[in-house]
Amino acid sequence: MDYQKILENIAIETESLQEKGKVANYIPELSKINPNHFGISLRFLNGELFQVGDSNVKFSIQSIAKVFSLSMAIGLFGESIFQRVGVEPSGTAFNSLLQLDYEEGIPRNPFINAGALVIVDILLSELRHPKQELLEYIRKLTGNKYINFNDTVAVSEKSEGYHNAAMANLLKSHGNLHNDVEEVLDSYFHLCSIEMSCNELSKAFLVYANHGRLPKTNEQILTKSQAKRLNALMQTCGFYDESGEFSFTVGLPGKSGVGGGIVAVHPEKFSISVWSPALNKKGNSLRGMKALELFTTKSDLSVF
Repeated sequence: MDYQKILENIAIETESLQEKGKVANYIPELSKINPNHFGISLRFLNGELFQVGDSNVKFSIQSIAKVFSLSMAIGLFGESIFQRVGVEPSGTAFNSLLQLDYEEGIPRNPFINAGALVIVDILLSELRHPKQELLEYIRKLTGNKYINFNDTVAVSEKSEGYHNAAMANLLKSHGNLHNDVEEVLDSYFHLCSIEMSCNELSKAFLVYANHGRLPKTNEQILTKSQAKRLNALMQTCGFYDESGEFSFTVGLPGKSGVGGGIVAVHPEKFSISVWSPALNKKGNSLRGMKALELFTTKSDLSVF
């Protein structure tokens, strides 16, 4: 199958969608991003790489980074973390205070904002240098020692992060945040500010397509069971309240971010990432969602 041609055709077929979405303007730094960026990176476990467009341009991966923090927490502490965060789709907005309060401070899943705050809190409690150790973890997955935070984006998120602050304080009031609220928020904003390219993301996510093993070194980062559970969470919860739509149209476990990135995996086969900053009303990349739908349709490569 000519995967390069498929990606090139997808870029052409989705170009008209570029003007229909809107960049995330509630984070000042993200509002400055050129909405016309577009890139795809398709990486197979056998080492084959296919790419189009801006696949080497770094961008703020935002909520995609929640996969890395969750992966690290599962690998270090196992399933005990799920005593503090659920595994169900939220069915409401990713930053719902009402649902969090109704369910007495136990977030529905680790990918909504409240759930990611709890995972950050767990890492803060157990790691000596949590931010640096998280970076080192991601650098190991990519083999790239230059993966880093974008401090400007982190500061920008903090400047308008009132809703996240409200969630953190609500979690604290229910006893599900053990560290200082400001410290948790600082780590969370830095987590979301991590910058990576499509090529770096597709490489990092290969471990989740490979039952928890790094393809090049064969190092076991997660057990096979842990990798299965992580993929299950991406399948059911990776796209906020559009997770069902992604599963229905694309048919892969994946995760999106409001920076316009999406990464998805096919266990035992490949990982694929796409970047297009203009978002739909649900906060997912408009062009990226369609691009991945077209990819699994044209290639006949979904998990279903």
